[in-house]
Amino acid sequence: MKVFEAVASSRSFTRAAGLLNLTQSAVSKQIRTLETDLGEVLLIRRHHDLELTAAGNALLDTVQSLLPGLETALRGISTRQSRIRVNVPPTFAKRWLMPRLSQLRADLPELDLSISTMASDGLNERNLLDCAIRFGDGEWPMLEARRLMTERHIVVAAPGLLAAHPVTGPADLVHLPLLHVLAADDRRFLTWRHWLDAAGSPEIDTRPGLEFDQLDLAIEAAIRGLGITLADRAMIAPELESGALARVLPVAIEGHESYWFVTRRQTGPNLPLELFRDWLLTSAAAE
Repeated sequence: MKVFEAVASSRSFTRAAGLLNLTQSAVSKQIRTLETDLGEVLLIRRHHDLELTAAGNALLDTVQSLLPGLETALRGISTRQSRIRVNVPPTFAKRWLMPRLSQLRADLPELDLSISTMASDGLNERNLLDCAIRFGDGEWPMLEARRLMTERHIVVAAPGLLAAHPVTGPADLVHLPLLHVLAADDRRFLTWRHWLDAAGSPEIDTRPGLEFDQLDLAIEAAIRGLGITLADRAMIAPELESGALARVLPVAIEGHESYWFVTRRQTGPNLPLELFRDWLLTSAAAE
């Protein structure tokens, strides 16, 4: 039923196989077996997608209403060991979560994690994930979200770059390449604009500079002396402490979006998930 739910929700054998970590042929075979057992055609195969029959729609409604409770019950049966499957933004995973995993192991030795960094976590699709950490405004229909932390942006650069191009005020930034993070393929986050407004230098041209689709890449570029970037202080704390990066000017701005711990609406208690959530909230609050 888990395979059918994944195929029916995604309308694709390929996407379902990816979600379930199975081969496409294995997924297709299980659906054929299910149709044979039920004596009903559940899916109409088309060239680019799948269409549910009336029987398929009826079965999907039933499966989606039953699966969450079944998953919760099955998790409750296993008391010796608990595994949480969580999807995390790549930069958050590398720069915030990874350095704290040893502490998580010490605090919750019975808890195991499966960590993924998919661009779309698919929590709405009833896949194998238990939870996700998302970056956004916290408004996701049919999901529960708890704020972990809000970004606090500061400007940083490699000490060598600052030695060659000293910065005593915002006007000096015109002599340094700006590093940008993309919000979409053709659109940047407006963080530089907001920071320059706060610094009292809105006239500085932010159009030039390198662009990256992940904050982690912009941070790495800054470490290598390729320019200056805006970064959430929590994501670069080790580099600031080690001296790999240095803060440029004492201006900081709060981000317009936050990191959130997101789950489906729970139909019953889930102690491992609650323990993981509380550990994240406590760790984030300690920043």
